[in-house]
Amino acid sequence: MKVVHLVGARPNFVKLAPLIGKLHPLKEVLVHSGQHYDYTMDKVFFDTLGIKEPDYHLGVGSGSHAEQTGKIMVEFERICLKEKPHLVIVYGDCNTTIAGALVAAKLHIPLCHIEAGIRSYDREMPEEINRVLTDHCSDYLFAPTMTAVKNLEQEGITKNVFNVGDIMFETYLEFMEQASASTVIERLGLSKKEFYLATLHRPSNVDFKEKLERVFRAMSQLDKPVVLPLHPRTRKRVELHKVDTGGVRLIEPQPYIDMIALEKSARLIITDSGGVQKEAYYAKTPCIVLRTTTEWPELLGNGAVLLGEDYEALGEEVVELLSQSFTFDKLFFGDGNTSNKIAKILKSKLLS
Repeated sequence: MKVVHLVGARPNFVKLAPLIGKLHPLKEVLVHSGQHYDYTMDKVFFDTLGIKEPDYHLGVGSGSHAEQTGKIMVEFERICLKEKPHLVIVYGDCNTTIAGALVAAKLHIPLCHIEAGIRSYDREMPEEINRVLTDHCSDYLFAPTMTAVKNLEQEGITKNVFNVGDIMFETYLEFMEQASASTVIERLGLSKKEFYLATLHRPSNVDFKEKLERVFRAMSQLDKPVVLPLHPRTRKRVELHKVDTGGVRLIEPQPYIDMIALEKSARLIITDSGGVQKEAYYAKTPCIVLRTTTEWPELLGNGAVLLGEDYEALGEEVVELLSQSFTFDKLFFGDGNTSNKIAKILKSKLLS
């Protein structure tokens, strides 16, 4: 029997790494859509995480949501018709995810969704549409938290729903020791707990010149230096709008191990990323989220706070958050054994 994994973006690779190779005796085929194609967002993750070379690379590149999703669907359908898999596995909530889900559903191939059930309840986010539709197409839904399970139940999805914990937490634990040995702090001339780490890529924050200028101005006025690994999408907007990035230190997107080392060493994290919110919690680093909603409500009051677009209040929020004490000891995301649980369930379902 044959299983196809479909990935395409940096967060997918982090979720894929612990699971691929664990479904033996099922044959595993890896398909990369090419949604992320910049070396710093793509190949370096395969190298760092020890993921095998994809069996197929669709090379779709960038484009509008419709263009990118449509291209992936056309190319992925051809592969499914050729390979005739017994299961398609998709990860997270990017355009690759929904494209794979729709292809599998239309071809009547059973579909598995890793990281099912998370919801921000913000339909302005493309990812929210992707994750909701993917869940409603899926035959096996692996939820990272009890909140996710309850979200699915509220939408009438209860069959083959499994709370297995967060697979990204497993990846973090696996590479934590290597991150401790990373020299990225020294290479960047930083001191532990003497800088703030930021990430920024959501359209709501970066697509408008006025907003970008406000957020960079706010970060430049903080009491510690801000280090920002610059997402290619954000870099394009900064260059297009000729945005003054002020005193924010811009660096290239970091390999996974160096990134989690930075997250652990930062005094505080400022982000609009769903994955970085979780990694901040794993790293026991307080986190300010530049969004009005989050798909990880467990984190609110447990080291994380939503700031929305009130960028001018960033300095006050930093002071307020750092005045509090957090234990970061609640096991929201499972025990770090997610991939083995998923593999056991899928093999029992497919091989029985």
